[in-house]
Amino acid sequence: MARQTLTDRTIKALKPANPGQRREVWDGLGGVPGLGIRVTDKGAKSFVLATRYPGSKNPTRRALGAYGELTLEQARERARGWLALIQKGVDPTDEEERQRLAEQRKRENSFAAVAEDFIIRKVRFERQGSGVERTIRKVLIPAWGKRAITEITALDVINLIRPIKERAPYMAHATLGYARRLFSWAIEQHAYGIEASPCERLKPEKIIGKKKPRSRVLTDDELRAFWRAAGRMSYPFGPLLRMLLYTGARHMEVAAAPWAEFDMVKRLWTVSPERFKSDTPHQVPLVADVVALLDGLPRVGAFVFSANGERGTEFHYKAKNRLDARMLRTLKAMSRRRGEDPSKIELRPWVIHDLRRVVRSHLSALRVPDHVAEMVIGHGRQGLQRVYDAHAYEAEKREALALWARRLRDLVEVPPANVVKLDKARG
Repeated sequence: MARQTLTDRTIKALKPANPGQRREVWDGLGGVPGLGIRVTDKGAKSFVLATRYPGSKNPTRRALGAYGELTLEQARERARGWLALIQKGVDPTDEEERQRLAEQRKRENSFAAVAEDFIIRKVRFERQGSGVERTIRKVLIPAWGKRAITEITALDVINLIRPIKERAPYMAHATLGYARRLFSWAIEQHAYGIEASPCERLKPEKIIGKKKPRSRVLTDDELRAFWRAAGRMSYPFGPLLRMLLYTGARHMEVAAAPWAEFDMVKRLWTVSPERFKSDTPHQVPLVADVVALLDGLPRVGAFVFSANGERGTEFHYKAKNRLDARMLRTLKAMSRRRGEDPSKIELRPWVIHDLRRVVRSHLSALRVPDHVAEMVIGHGRQGLQRVYDAHAYEAEKREALALWARRLRDLVEVPPANVVKLDKARG
């Protein structure tokens, strides 16, 4: 049995064994007992450990790994580990298989893996699923993705939510809610080893503060800036934004609208029950301005607003940032024309959903009856009216949307200073 102190130099210098044979050189003085390097007749070199393994009466050789995949020091370290296990009566192969399976289970039960299952099996079937998926992918997975879901603690959740709270309280509430849902779903599956949610005892009011109802309504100047900015944004974003303001519909009701929902002869858009919040069809009369907008759109597939024709286009945060920047430039220019200091002009934070509040507020100003205004923006009827009133109110909603379109046109298309409205002149 050839024995010498192994070094990288001596290993590299080893010649191939004779044809049909293998050559073994064992670690000598200062090495690891039983560690050797095996060389085949083709010149392939691998580390082996010869010793008496648990359950065997005689010493046998087992491969530790190929030279090149393992360095000499790594082979020695692995051999020492095997010998320590053998002294405890543990078979190294069994132990490594156990660790491999444990690591595999850890990967399968990682937060990222469970989150993917949650998205595919639950979230994508939901009406507002795209927003939930976006938050999970952009916030939760980057924070906890590689960790086992069972390792996430309440403190981890708090440490994630608090910085979000400082810049966007509403987003913090939403993120905490999505995390709570994900952990609860994982527990219900009985498949990921998690039995308690880290969100279970977390109270949003204590961590973030009480969730205040939104009250932001864009001013007339902001609406003019919005309209101008949307007009300068190309399809699909620009027309999508104007459609939202014309109709007061929810973001994804417009963004994911298929052409199949639009009857251009009857001038009626019927949002299908599976896409509408109340699981009932929602009819939106199409006034002349909206028909003109739709007639001017390209047909790139099954969806009204789509970049590739395969799915609707969601108005994402990057596009919102570009919209805000354009609006601010317009507001500053308007201020400058009025002789004001444009450096003092700011655009207060707002979200796309605020456009619905704009429409609803103006409908009230136009003296549209409350129940009609509520139906225009897709709020369900309440109480006895919901039970007994089967009237669709299509004509009333059409009239209300026509009034709003006229008011919007007056707001965003400011006439020259020497033009006087007829009703004012008569007054």
